[in-house]
Amino acid sequence: MECRITTLAENTAGSPRTFAEWGFGALIEADGKNILMDTGLGHAITHNAEVLDVDLRKIDLIVLSHGHADHTGGLQRVLRSIRREVPVIGAPELWDQKYSTRGTTTPKYIGIPYQRAELESLGARFNLSKEPIKLSKNVMTTGEVPVVTDFEKVGGDTLLVKVDGDYQLDQFPDDRALIVTTELGLVVILGCAHRCLINTLYHAQNLTGIKRIHTVVGGCHLMDASEERIMKTIAALKDLDVQNVGVSHCTGLKAGAMMAGELGSRFFFDTAGSVVTVP
Repeated sequence: MECRITTLAENTAGSPRTFAEWGFGALIEADGKNILMDTGLGHAITHNAEVLDVDLRKIDLIVLSHGHADHTGGLQRVLRSIRREVPVIGAPELWDQKYSTRGTTTPKYIGIPYQRAELESLGARFNLSKEPIKLSKNVMTTGEVPVVTDFEKVGGDTLLVKVDGDYQLDQFPDDRALIVTTELGLVVILGCAHRCLINTLYHAQNLTGIKRIHTVVGGCHLMDASEERIMKTIAALKDLDVQNVGVSHCTGLKAGAMMAGELGSRFFFDTAGSVVTVP
């Protein structure tokens, strides 16, 4: 079975006429399904789809990795392009009130920038589950990702959730990834990996019973990580023998450069316009 991943929204434009936009969104074609994983911050997803000859009307399912605006902001535009009912898969905490204090002392709202009723009026049919959801024979969501490593840090000191009027550090129970089983091993597509990259890969192995991980694509949220944590992450990727690591978005240039130096030809920057095909 072939799995094809086309990155439609990302911080960096990697193809002519594509737009760069802080966030992430990718089309995954597998098992005869067209699955959109995240929708970027707003404008890039539909523009880049047109540039890359991706017909958004053919989308069968939308998966939202978590409830931040840079992964859900393009949802309204996508739904207007699809123009019919479409399942939207996510976590029960998807609609949590999310805030950030990055670069400011006053918490700034960074959650989904739309009302649920508005999106439902455009055709979104939300399926929110803590558990993994099977999307086809070989494609599934991770469900909630357990935290098992001792060197990874969930979330960050600037990422908050508002509960009963109080701000708390966001532990990201809504963080999800997508798993595709291929003949060459697992393909894992990340949004931000707020529950951490290696935690997510271990969870994918446990869910599927498959140890071989062929390709990882998406945001790894290492932009504020220490060099020690980055090197331990790289060591774990080597130990897992991941064949292709394509980082995006919140991974950060420092972490990306360190990965490139250590992983060599197994590494690539996943930018807007990137296309990855397995096998």
